[in-house]
Amino acid sequence: MKNIEIKTTQQRTNPLANVFDRFMQFCQSRSLFMLHYCTGCGAIELPPAMTSRFDMERLGIQPMVTPRQADILLITGYVSVKTLKRVILTYEQMQSPKYVIGICSCTVNGGMYWQSYATAKKLNDYLPVDLYIAGCMPRPEAVIEGLQLLQNKIANNDGHSWKDYFQNYDYYLGNQQHLFGEDWQTPTDIITEAKHYGLEAEGTYGKHTELLAKHQHPLQPLPLKTNN
Repeated sequence: MKNIEIKTTQQRTNPLANVFDRFMQFCQSRSLFMLHYCTGCGAIELPPAMTSRFDMERLGIQPMVTPRQADILLITGYVSVKTLKRVILTYEQMQSPKYVIGICSCTVNGGMYWQSYATAKKLNDYLPVDLYIAGCMPRPEAVIEGLQLLQNKIANNDGHSWKDYFQNYDYYLGNQQHLFGEDWQTPTDIITEAKHYGLEAEGTYGKHTELLAKHQHPLQPLPLKTNN
């Protein structure tokens, strides 16, 4: 079992500072870039949610094409084991704070693929999920409502699931190693990031991070090849 220890932002003593913090949280919740990782059939519900009838951009949410500038990672359907590697790589490239939404029943329990050896069943075993929008497939109204629920969490200073990845990294890494092998590693140094954010906890380290340290090696630049 993972040891959840999410540290929330402490209220400051200056009342004006608290007002400014609440204002910043509200602004952040109404200015979100969404990277939609179209892993499965739920992606078909995104075009109507984005276009004129529902128009999610009126809520302050718009698509983004790169994880470096994205706030929300939207997983839209079943996730195969091969795809899950790319999902984790994408998530780790996103800057914090960052949020994950799982769409369709497949991200909750595997859905109609729950017996498949090639799909991951519970997305939150491998990275923290802020919100699930269940259904097969959920309608655009449900997608919009889910996004609004996430906005309310951020505005109320309750969107801290991203910290769980740092504070319980050994748990998530262990599940990743179980699927991908004990030599699994990514280019992102999560432990160093945990130190940077001041989010080291008991769950950050464990037997799985020790195993990672044995296999981890720094990325090497690709050799430059010239045609003779």
